[in-house]
Amino acid sequence: MQALRALHFHKHLLISSLRFTIICKHSRKFHSTPQQHFPNGFTAAVQGWAAPSENPNNIPQRESKSSPNYLGSKGRVYEVTGDGSKKKGKGKSKIVWVCSDCGYDDGQWWGICKQCNGVNTMKRFSEEVERPKNGFEVSEKVTRSWLPHQSVKDVPTKLTDVNKGINQLNWRIPLFGLFGAEVGRVLGGGLVPGCLILVGGDPGVGKSTLLLQIAAIIAEGCDMGEPAPVLYVSGEESVEQIGNRADRMRIGTDEIFLYASTDIEDILEKAQTLSLRALVIDSIQTVYLRGVTGSAGGLSQVKECTEALLRFAKKTSIPVFLIGHVTKSGEIAGPRVLEHIVDVVLYMEGEKCSSHRLLRSVKNRFGSTDELGVFEMSQSGLQAVSNPSEMFLSEQQSDSEFLAGLAVTVIMDGSRAFLIEIQALCVAGSSVSRQVNGVQAGRAEMIIAVLIKQAGLKLQENGVFLNVVSGVSLSETAGDLAVAAAICSSFLEFPLPVGIAFIGEIGLGGEIRMVPRMDKRINTVAKLGYKKCIIPKSAETSLSALDLGDTEIVACRNLKEMINIVFR
Repeated sequence: MQALRALHFHKHLLISSLRFTIICKHSRKFHSTPQQHFPNGFTAAVQGWAAPSENPNNIPQRESKSSPNYLGSKGRVYEVTGDGSKKKGKGKSKIVWVCSDCGYDDGQWWGICKQCNGVNTMKRFSEEVERPKNGFEVSEKVTRSWLPHQSVKDVPTKLTDVNKGINQLNWRIPLFGLFGAEVGRVLGGGLVPGCLILVGGDPGVGKSTLLLQIAAIIAEGCDMGEPAPVLYVSGEESVEQIGNRADRMRIGTDEIFLYASTDIEDILEKAQTLSLRALVIDSIQTVYLRGVTGSAGGLSQVKECTEALLRFAKKTSIPVFLIGHVTKSGEIAGPRVLEHIVDVVLYMEGEKCSSHRLLRSVKNRFGSTDELGVFEMSQSGLQAVSNPSEMFLSEQQSDSEFLAGLAVTVIMDGSRAFLIEIQALCVAGSSVSRQVNGVQAGRAEMIIAVLIKQAGLKLQENGVFLNVVSGVSLSETAGDLAVAAAICSSFLEFPLPVGIAFIGEIGLGGEIRMVPRMDKRINTVAKLGYKKCIIPKSAETSLSALDLGDTEIVACRNLKEMINIVFR
């Protein structure tokens, strides 16, 4: 057996030498290259490459500059995988084939070296690529240099010990004034230290104006003693443009610092020079993090930049506001994980033809998501609306035949009650049988069918048109009674008296049913000075303890009873 192995070995050497001789004779570019002699047998160190020696462990080695075998470096370190297997590491690996004679490298294996024409001299190496940075590493690097040094490591804390020594009444940062109170209502009672707030909305709806006014309120700090600096960073506008808008809005506080930059590391380094009370980034889609793949606004950049700002906010207890762009569907642009990272997500809504703006909370870790802020855009910025119902009601006039078909109801948006106006028009012999705007089509068809069957109205040959004033969508059943009253008013050509409201759900039997939060709706009607309110009979007992002033409560069991009381 040993003789056969020796014979096979000599045969292999003979074939290799013959093949090398043939290549030398037929290759025009063949030239001899003096080979380097290295210690430990077959070990090469050419142009910065470190090839393995023939040791049993096959341990990758790197030649140092002081070594006599060091012939230069290309700035890359490659690890040899002699057995063809990949070595696992933190970063990705790149496979490179390197000539052991001359150091020529190629991304693909060839039988001979293209530079020195050496046969079977291409050896496989794996290059470890440096792992890119992430948001937590950047924020940790920046904040570590100026945060107080903690001598004791963080340990788990008991839940009962967390809130010791913290006054919950003074824990939040208050926002004073009518505008601040409206924003504070949406945030849950004020600004929580160290929170990360994302504000989204359509282009031109007023996101930058909103945050500039919030920054001015926080900087002035009327309810917190002395003023404190707030940094407003913009990646879309210059400092001069922001200053011009602040001048138009009559914001003149000395504690607002403006800075135009898109580099997160640069922004956080500038923030450490100021004892900030809040930080505003306009917008998250324009900033970037060095070392992260992709351009600003990409999925990776948005995620890593948000993580860096989150780490900064939690480490320093400084509130951070972010402005986010929205897509065509109305959602915030970027990965969905962006809304999971932040603490609060606010959406600003508004119609192009209207000056009113709605600030709605869709996520809030520190308060309710049922709150709604109502503002009006003016020349000097956003102004809080004390009576939001005025934006949904038409101009009140005296009793007239032209007001037939108008009815008022109360809807709830979160914890706030709004009065809206519903319009109806019945046209005999119309080619269009039904047309609704702002009311669910199926719900409108059901109410009309109940009026025909249970109330005896001959609506079969009439075209019925329904509309909700100001483009509001009526999605709850509390407006059923107002829809029926408006249709009856138009069909009977009997104008409804001014100062009457309708609250209730209609069943298929014509009965008027109870709706949630009836006390809140009735109080809103009474505060706005309405004289009469039609409600279900089942709600009369629960509302007897309310102080409604001059407002008269009329309870009805069904539609026939309501028609006989109102249209007499």
